[in-house]
Amino acid sequence: MTSSSSGSCRFADYFVLAGIDTDSGLEPDELSALCQWLEAQRYGRSQDNPCPNKASGENFDQSPLRRTFKSKVLAHYPQNVEYNPFDQDAVNMLCMPKGLSFRTQAESRDPLFHSFLITREDGSRTYGFVLTFYEEVTCKQICSAMQTLYQMHNVEQYSSVYASSSCSMDSLASSIDEGDSTSLAKLQRYNSYDISRDTLYVSKCICLITPLPFMQACRKFLLQLHKAVSSQQPPPLPLESYIHNVLYEVPLPPPGRSLKFSGVYGPVICQRPGLTELPLFDFPLREAFELLGLENLVQLFTCVLLEMQILLYSQDYQRLMTVAEGITTLLFPFQWQHVYVPILPASLLHFLDAPVPYLMGLQSKEPNDRSKLELPQEANLCFVDIDNHFIELPEDFPQFPNKLEFIQEISEVLLHFGIPPEGNLHCSESATKLKNLVLDDLVNDKKNGNLTANTINMYELLKGNETLARLQALAKRTGVTVEKMEIAPPPAAAKEKDTKCQCSEEELRDYKLTVQLREVFANRFTQMFADYEAFVIQPTQDMDSWLTNREQMQNFDKASFLSDQPEPYLPFLSHFIETQMFATFIDNKIVSLWEEKDPLLRVFDSRIEKMKIYSVRIPTLRSSNYQKCTVLKEAAQAIEQRLVKIDHTAIHPHLLDMKIGQGKYEQGFFPKLQSDVLSTGPTNNKKRTFTGCICDSRWANRSATAQRRKDRLRQHSEHLALDNDLKEKYIQEARSIGKNLRQPKLSDLSPAVIAQTNWKFVEGLLKECRIKTKRMLVEKMGHEAVELGHGEANITGLEENTLIASLCDLLERIWSHGLLIKQGKSALWSHLLHYQESEEKREAMVETPGEQMSLYKKRPSLAAGPERRRSDSGLNLPTLRVSLIHDMRHVQHMSEIKTDVGRARAWIRLSLEKKVLSQQLKQLMFNQALIKKLYKRYAFLRCEDEKEQFLYHLLSLNAVDYFCFTSVFTTIMIPYRAVIIPIKKLSNSITTSNPWISVSGELGDTGVMQVPKNVLEMTFECQNLGKLTTVQIGHDNSGLLAKWLVDCVMVRNEITGHTYRFPCGRWLGKGVDDGSLERILVGELITPVVEEDLSKQCRTPPQLRSPTVTRRLSITSLGGKTGKPNAGQIQEGIGESINNIVKHFHKPEKERGSLTILLCGEYGLVSALEQVFHHGFKSARLFQKNVFIWDFIEKAVTYFETAEEDEESQENLLQLKACSATFCQYVNAITAAPRNIGKDGKLQLLVCLGARDHLLPQWIPLLAECPVISRMYEDGALLRDHATVNSLIRVLQTLHEFNITLEASLVKGIDL
Repeated sequence: MTSSSSGSCRFADYFVLAGIDTDSGLEPDELSALCQWLEAQRYGRSQDNPCPNKASGENFDQSPLRRTFKSKVLAHYPQNVEYNPFDQDAVNMLCMPKGLSFRTQAESRDPLFHSFLITREDGSRTYGFVLTFYEEVTCKQICSAMQTLYQMHNVEQYSSVYASSSCSMDSLASSIDEGDSTSLAKLQRYNSYDISRDTLYVSKCICLITPLPFMQACRKFLLQLHKAVSSQQPPPLPLESYIHNVLYEVPLPPPGRSLKFSGVYGPVICQRPGLTELPLFDFPLREAFELLGLENLVQLFTCVLLEMQILLYSQDYQRLMTVAEGITTLLFPFQWQHVYVPILPASLLHFLDAPVPYLMGLQSKEPNDRSKLELPQEANLCFVDIDNHFIELPEDFPQFPNKLEFIQEISEVLLHFGIPPEGNLHCSESATKLKNLVLDDLVNDKKNGNLTANTINMYELLKGNETLARLQALAKRTGVTVEKMEIAPPPAAAKEKDTKCQCSEEELRDYKLTVQLREVFANRFTQMFADYEAFVIQPTQDMDSWLTNREQMQNFDKASFLSDQPEPYLPFLSHFIETQMFATFIDNKIVSLWEEKDPLLRVFDSRIEKMKIYSVRIPTLRSSNYQKCTVLKEAAQAIEQRLVKIDHTAIHPHLLDMKIGQGKYEQGFFPKLQSDVLSTGPTNNKKRTFTGCICDSRWANRSATAQRRKDRLRQHSEHLALDNDLKEKYIQEARSIGKNLRQPKLSDLSPAVIAQTNWKFVEGLLKECRIKTKRMLVEKMGHEAVELGHGEANITGLEENTLIASLCDLLERIWSHGLLIKQGKSALWSHLLHYQESEEKREAMVETPGEQMSLYKKRPSLAAGPERRRSDSGLNLPTLRVSLIHDMRHVQHMSEIKTDVGRARAWIRLSLEKKVLSQQLKQLMFNQALIKKLYKRYAFLRCEDEKEQFLYHLLSLNAVDYFCFTSVFTTIMIPYRAVIIPIKKLSNSITTSNPWISVSGELGDTGVMQVPKNVLEMTFECQNLGKLTTVQIGHDNSGLLAKWLVDCVMVRNEITGHTYRFPCGRWLGKGVDDGSLERILVGELITPVVEEDLSKQCRTPPQLRSPTVTRRLSITSLGGKTGKPNAGQIQEGIGESINNIVKHFHKPEKERGSLTILLCGEYGLVSALEQVFHHGFKSARLFQKNVFIWDFIEKAVTYFETAEEDEESQENLLQLKACSATFCQYVNAITAAPRNIGKDGKLQLLVCLGARDHLLPQWIPLLAECPVISRMYEDGALLRDHATVNSLIRVLQTLHEFNITLEASLVKGIDL
């Protein structure tokens, strides 16, 4: 997190001075001005009438005091440090992100502090701490230039006013400085400059660049340095002495130690955590919680963990840095792996186009200008308006596990330190000053001098004091909360405290609060990932081989890990373990086999070991019980001890060997420093550095290891002949795209570099698409292989949903790259709407006046092809047209979806389920006129070769079946089409009776629907049925042509196009077949036929599909059986059908699919038992009248009900009577049911009920021993073989442990 340069043992690497270069004068900042111009273009200014002088950076619309001018690094000491080369452009841009700022004496000129960081290519960071102040401009040329600019500005403004007669003074005021609605007089006072009347001031900054983020110490040092310049009295020593001291004579404190060094007016303290403590973090977390509030901060924390795009927004640079650093330090033991720019300079605004996860901070120009901020991508964006205590969250992201208990625990810590968990909207400087005023007045009030309690109720004290009552009213109006305050001790006591602790009480409280909050967050991960090591897949090869083949490696058993977690954790964890930060964490764990552990990993692992020693929790049993952090007190004590007893004191500043006349002091002006004494350190540095402090040898060893790791990566890259910009790319192929672009290059911002950056993004998006589609394909195909009985499942519905959500996010990022015009938050849906509008306009032009054709009939050749063909089976179900606009309209009519982002996701899911995602995106992407209108030249969608490859990767997803639309939108109304297909050769195509059907699915059924007479096709609309399982079909047997031979029923979902075939092949009618007037048919999903004409239109390969499993259709009534199965095949069939049911129940409940198919399907339990009963059955009788198994069942029931009691033992008799009574009860209930199902249907129902109630193992021996069997079965029948019957009973008994639930359509009307 805060990895420093391994070569550094110094507290600070550089001291920098930046400001105006009087030699070059006032130079407009072209990049910032160009950026403003581009922003104006985006807000709708015509491209034909651009800003007057965009090339020169001039902008006459803005007053000169508000314009952007170039700043420059005026000096930096030393000139260069070997392990941390000085990057002048980057430092200049981050010291003064807006360039130079001018003020007059009428405006506020308070010094401002902010910090920044620079991320190097190897991931290590350098920190900068900046104090910006204003200095009077003494150069006459600069003042004259400013005066001239004002004269030009006024001429421009007044000419534009008089040119337009309708323009009022109000519009003049708004044009002088946009967004300020105050009066013209006030504007003129603040935004004018008269060389004879006004004093001109310009911003200048002093900066320390350090290897570690000692923010508090650097701020204190810089403030003291500035105080020395602004004070009336000169400092005790020349400023060079203090700067030389901090650069060369103050070392880094070793881990676990504290250090004191001297500022200009007092000591400066810093401390560093030990090797087993949380890493160094010196920003006050209190501020982050006050600025955002606890609820908002936890939501932001969750978004960062899920690697969404995070944009922080504030007028204050330091607030941006505090929130960014605060939120990333709370990720421990994980690290943000993507673009990280806490302060985005004005000239880098184009970086918001980055189609990768990022965490960036943007300075707002006004308090409430969010509405003017048009962002290219918002579908997966978390927008944090820090100043307004407001956060915009992405849609549908999972909540952090145990969120309520987590928030409660953090609240307790905050309240202990007097911080309101809801945050403090009014933490402005004026509010803070007022709070301090109230406190000072209280402390100096003699009436309260003898109070003993430190914490008092403010309002109680205010009651009897008029002055304080007025202050209370004022405090209330300004929003300062002074419910409970800590009263500072009297001066004497304060002195005693000072001797005890080396820093102020407030600083100590901030340190304690920060570490305790961090411990609470760290404890969450320690609890959640306590057993992560058990799921790491250890490599079998050496390190180089592992690194080279990293992308092909699975190094964490995700499915097993998730199956081991508590149910409430799964939505979050299934997303989180797919992130780059988790992948890097696991990679670091594996690399630790060969070299020393990453420091964060070492601390985290030691905490897990410690927890396991003290905890009685059994590792294999995961529970969602919340366990609070138990080390808060110890963590705070460790810091307090370091601050009470300072371990090391650096050498004091001293006079340097300076030339006479140097170091001259002039109040209000930072002196020109003597470079020769600041360019190099003392020669005997090691001897004089500080008392008793040498860099810890253990730490030095670790630094050396880290350096070796970096060297190895560099050498490996060089060996592969990769340039610097592509370092680590090969080694960490499977890692994120953003990893190589953690921070944009600040040193060179030429158009070529910007183009190169965007090219990297395009390459990265393509690679990410390849990896994501490959993962979806492999996981899903693995799952389908399990369905066919091979291997083990390694994907769950939850995991599949996560992968699809990840694909939706990728598509949104691709569609937002290089975007020019957008409606709403979703870039993809915006493009679809533009496409829909252009298509409708085109069709309106084509449409002839008298012709009112529906949109669906007017589709061009894309849909015309399928219309002409008939499916191979000759069935007359009309072909469903493939239409992008059609699918869009379905989604637009879904009232359940309220947002554009939701509509885009629904459309992606629908296209994926229909296997047309690649085809429809191709339509969208190859409408060149629309693409050129909506996208910049460098956009992904305008890179032809990459588009083709992208579509090819998406096309591969057609190889598997997804139900990602049907399974998610379960409450929507869906139109269905049903077709009844009779066998015309052997029966009438139409029946004279009144037919009806009822369709059932996993989510419900339609109820009985009458089919109109003489019609074989019908459409109906009902709530989503899910995957269809059964169709009940029947008729009332009326009319002359009542007998009806039905081949099958076809039902299609008209939105997704999924078509189900329900084979029948039996008669419906009295006196034919088994006399059935209704049948229950079990369905199978049909794979759609590939349209060759569609595949011919694109260069990409034709659609891929899963191989279909060939089905055999048995039509018993036609006597068409080709050959009876032998005894071995029948027994094998029984085993398979039982095995499938067992496997069904061993899957997670949400993954099980339809049990009806396993019971009543073609290879189900009913079919397998029918084969047993048919073996050796004497079915043919005189006159060829068929006898059915149900006839044997009925005869057996008759025998049981009339049988005489024989001489068998009483116990056996009772048992047999109980079994036979139950059997008779079930058969009679089925016979008495008010349903017209035939004999085979009744047998099916009996088997299903027997399986549900675990009675089959009792009934089989009962039937095998029944005397009726000898009359109806041959001697070699399986039911007459004792060994076979016993084997069958044992197999059926394996179903006893499962709770079998039957579909309502099967057991309707049965009263048991």
